[in-house]
Amino acid sequence: MEYVVAFLVLVGVLIWFHELGHFLMAKLFGVKVEVFSIGFGPVLVSKQLGETEYRISLLPLGGFVKLYGEEEEVKDPRAFSSKPHWQRILIAFGGPLFNFILAVFLFTLIFSVGREVPKYVYEKPLVGYVVEGSLAQKLGIREGDLLLEINSKPVRSWKEVEEVISKSLLDKDWRVKVLRDGREVMLSGRVSLTSPAGFGAEPELPAVVGKVVPSSPAHQVGIREGDRILKVNGKEIKGWYELVGYIRKAGDQPLSFTIQRGQEVFEKTVIPARDPGTGRSIVGISPKVESLYVKEPLSDAFLKGIERTYGLTLLSLKALWSLVTGGLSIKTLGGPVAIAQLAGESAQQGIVPFIGMMAFISVQLAIFNLIPLPVLDGGLILLFLMEAIRRKPLSPKFKELWVKTGYAIIIMLAGFVFINDILRLLSGGRL
Repeated sequence: MEYVVAFLVLVGVLIWFHELGHFLMAKLFGVKVEVFSIGFGPVLVSKQLGETEYRISLLPLGGFVKLYGEEEEVKDPRAFSSKPHWQRILIAFGGPLFNFILAVFLFTLIFSVGREVPKYVYEKPLVGYVVEGSLAQKLGIREGDLLLEINSKPVRSWKEVEEVISKSLLDKDWRVKVLRDGREVMLSGRVSLTSPAGFGAEPELPAVVGKVVPSSPAHQVGIREGDRILKVNGKEIKGWYELVGYIRKAGDQPLSFTIQRGQEVFEKTVIPARDPGTGRSIVGISPKVESLYVKEPLSDAFLKGIERTYGLTLLSLKALWSLVTGGLSIKTLGGPVAIAQLAGESAQQGIVPFIGMMAFISVQLAIFNLIPLPVLDGGLILLFLMEAIRRKPLSPKFKELWVKTGYAIIIMLAGFVFINDILRLLSGGRL
């Protein structure tokens, strides 16, 4: 139920803001708005205010603004069809524009209100653990390496590592300079970062329990917050990620933990469970991580909000191009089910992660709507550009074919992503 509520709130806000962009842009140019609808299908709630009917409809997977003179030529100064092409283009662009504006606002809110970040992100990027099967392992990064450069960009903290990685997610050629045993070593290779293991070079975290999930295997055997895990099956462990490695490999086999609690040392036997979302073995604990509360002045937060939105837009466009060229599998696409999963998980983590997820999806919604496919905003913009270049309207027959083609493409795409979401859930995969 929590996932459903989170999904409806997220989608409702994004759709409302998107349609508000079309609505305000139409009003700016004096176009009469007949209907403002959140959702499709049967109308649940309807209210006439002035010349516009405001609706909330049953299916919350979109919305629309119905403009006077949108579907036929009307000789009226308040009709959409009577407006010059540049105004029609701006009205169509209003929705995606407002989604970009919403993303900037939400990121600004996150940076200005403040958030807790792990203390280690401001420390030197000294590798404490390398995830098996990750890009870092394939490049030859080792524990104890100090990261100096990634793809020719200097990195002086884990925060800078994260920033460089986020801008290089779809790169194939990687060059990483590290300081190893007092000398600089350049590691390079043609490796994809799209594997579940990700970059895989992690800071070392002590094997100290931060949180224990209620009713989890760890909770049931009496493991508590603050416990330090010294050994697994009699073998000493150096840190948290080594502990995770043992748990992942255990399957459903019991693990013996040697635990220190204050001055007391004792043993607990834990039988891992399966995470229904990932299929991985888990015991229900998370690490204790020292954190800092970071808050930016409003002006800095606004600039960072613009920067984050811009960077996410470029990355999304790069991903879209990779989908077109075959560099990225279409199986990575997610639909409503995936969005609901992300919304629910982010909501469980707190209001700040949920707002961040909303900003992320808002950028994706803006970019998707600007794809030049019929019935999308990008398709309308392309249509108006074609008419502007021809200096006369396109034929009704062509427009009818254009719309039918668009609906066919959208229906096929919606069907594919929905089936893809279901198959991903059934196989224990994640977006």
